[in-house]
Amino acid sequence: MTVSTDNAIGNTFAKLSFLVVDDFENFRLSMRQMLRSCGADKIELLPNASTAVQYCSYNHVDVVLCDYNLGEGKDGQHILEELRHKKLLKRSSLFLMVTAETSKEMVMGAREYQPDAYLTKPINRTMLEKRLSGLISQRNALLPINREIDRENFPEAISLCLQTLPAKPRYKTWLTKTLADLYFQVGDFSHALKIYDDVLAQRDLSWARLGRGKILLANQNYDDAAITLKDLVAKHPDYMEAYDLLAEALERQGRPTQAQQILEKAAEHSPNALLRQKHLATLAASNQDMATASDAWRQTVALGTYSIHDSYEHYLAMGQSLSDLSEGDTSDEGSAHADEALTILRRMEKRFADKDIIKVRSRIVQSRVHVGQGRMGEARKAIESIAEELDDPNMMDPDVGLDYAKTLFRLGRDEEAKSLLASLANRFHDNPTLLHKIENLLDEPVGFRQKLQARSLNRDGIKAFEAGKLDEAVATFSQALEIVPSHASLNLNLVQVLMKQYQETPGDPDLLKRCDVYLSRLSGLPEQHRQYRRLMSLDKKLKGMMS
Repeated sequence: MTVSTDNAIGNTFAKLSFLVVDDFENFRLSMRQMLRSCGADKIELLPNASTAVQYCSYNHVDVVLCDYNLGEGKDGQHILEELRHKKLLKRSSLFLMVTAETSKEMVMGAREYQPDAYLTKPINRTMLEKRLSGLISQRNALLPINREIDRENFPEAISLCLQTLPAKPRYKTWLTKTLADLYFQVGDFSHALKIYDDVLAQRDLSWARLGRGKILLANQNYDDAAITLKDLVAKHPDYMEAYDLLAEALERQGRPTQAQQILEKAAEHSPNALLRQKHLATLAASNQDMATASDAWRQTVALGTYSIHDSYEHYLAMGQSLSDLSEGDTSDEGSAHADEALTILRRMEKRFADKDIIKVRSRIVQSRVHVGQGRMGEARKAIESIAEELDDPNMMDPDVGLDYAKTLFRLGRDEEAKSLLASLANRFHDNPTLLHKIENLLDEPVGFRQKLQARSLNRDGIKAFEAGKLDEAVATFSQALEIVPSHASLNLNLVQVLMKQYQETPGDPDLLKRCDVYLSRLSGLPEQHRQYRRLMSLDKKLKGMMS
């Protein structure tokens, strides 16, 4: 290396600010000495995550050298996660993860937040200089583009990419990938798709295939998106972003069970991604797979301990899923789930004590847990402890109201629950999502296992009806209605079968009388209910048959 090259590298390092984060002072001092010998002058040394994030909040840093293991508390992944989330690192900044650990779990977890490079301990000056020089050289060459992206001036960034491509072919991959992403950001999907297709025509690169799937998804071409992303996952099983997009495509196709299976595979490969665990938990709960939901919420809570994404909602959702899982199950396993639910809810109250709503939400679920284990006295005591906060239903948060109504049903206070839900429907009449949740709770105000049983019977009844087995269908729907007597769809299904029986065996007035009984159950069904039109149609048909 010549003197002029040494001077050039020294000048490059001298212009940049460096941050070294490591819990061992000797290593910090050693890194500072090596950086100084490379020509660096502005070097900050910090021992832990909190001081590092605070420093980046008030100071621009060009290069972060952060150890993965920082002792008790947040690790390097948490720092990178928080800096990215808070946008405290500019695109022109470099983040290098320094570690002596090379386990797949660590690498996969850290890679989710895209560090610019890894440095494996032990580190010497030659290795450090060589690695940093290459990264800094690329940083400087692409600095104008990254500055415009940081300013969210995407059209100018696109223009600069197009100008730079022929001038700096060395960075063709980075420029092509960035250009396609910028077109996506501004909504120019056709240009983005052309870039990905052109790249794939020359070589099957995973990032281009992922981008193509992303564009197809944005264009609502869910079938082709799913095919593209399935192929990518099969060829590159460690490409985690592909799993997330594939799960989204499957959900959009109306295949939530398959979407859940994809996220389960992703969680096996990279278990330390909090947001993916949260997505898996939410999806599993909507699929009524409460065991998987509870496991995923458990992992989400654990990962959130030192994460910027930590939230009381994770604890609450875990408590709710464990409550559903333990309801009516007094076996050792059921009791264990109930105890875990109470423990996590109490932890939530302590951890987020500054939020007034936490205690209310916690006690509502705790009450339901106690009911599920047959401890009615404890259940009532939990609700009484927050009676004042639940005094005015007209001021109640809708999510709190829904959860409270669910608990009131379990406590046998059905009329109070219905009154509360009516109040919520009135206040939020323009919120279709909430109205749908209210309908579902009114239809199925029972425990998790009873709900699953009723739904299974409903499916069996429909199959029997479609097969022409009317007596079997009547018996099955009637059995389901013993569990959820107010379920609108089930009552109407049974009426439909009874009417069919009457048409096949006319002259049996008891069949029509039974129809009238089941329709009368739904006399208070609001016009907004998705079964209202069907109710009116069958009611009109019944009157015609009875006249």
